[in-house]
Amino acid sequence: DVANSLRFNGASDDSLNRTLGTPTNNLKWSISFWIKRTELAVEDAIMTSNTNAQNRGMVLFRTNDQLDILDIQSDSFAMQKTTNRKFRDTSAWYSILISSDATLSSPATKIYVNGVEETSFATTNEYTQNQANKWNSAISNHIGNDGSARDGSYYLAEFVFVDGQVLSPTDIGEFDSDSPNIWKPIDVSGLT
Repeated sequence: DVANSLRFNGASDDSLNRTLGTPTNNLKWSISFWIKRTELAVEDAIMTSNTNAQNRGMVLFRTNDQLDILDIQSDSFAMQKTTNRKFRDTSAWYSILISSDATLSSPATKIYVNGVEETSFATTNEYTQNQANKWNSAISNHIGNDGSARDGSYYLAEFVFVDGQVLSPTDIGEFDSDSPNIWKPIDVSGLT
């Protein structure tokens, strides 16, 4: 069970930030979190890893309520995936897992929602093989905003960032044995 969550309110400019150390592997990483939206049709920044506006990674909901993950390097998209799915249920918690592996000959950035892989995208751009990224770099990271103008309004719980590993949904959650359509969190304290 998730005992606590953080509430972010876009009007208050609250956020968490940390500068990461030197990564174990700059080509592999995973981000996992549970989120409950409180506003729709707004640009909600969830996490940003940035040097400046021309060099940053970002996870956000767009004004059309689609989930977008991107990595901009030298003002160009090194990677971007935008779901066709629209996240419009403000009564539900969504489990979101994003994993990326640029060591593959066909690099893969995957998005899982409530334990199921997203396969329908409005935009899909992948890293080139062995391309370093902004996500797992020793730069400033922000949760709750983009480090400048974009803030978020939502509840957030069980936020996990894992350096050098590509997680699968079963690393962060499981389907309930009594109600197989319900995805629930598991203990993630052992993830390194």
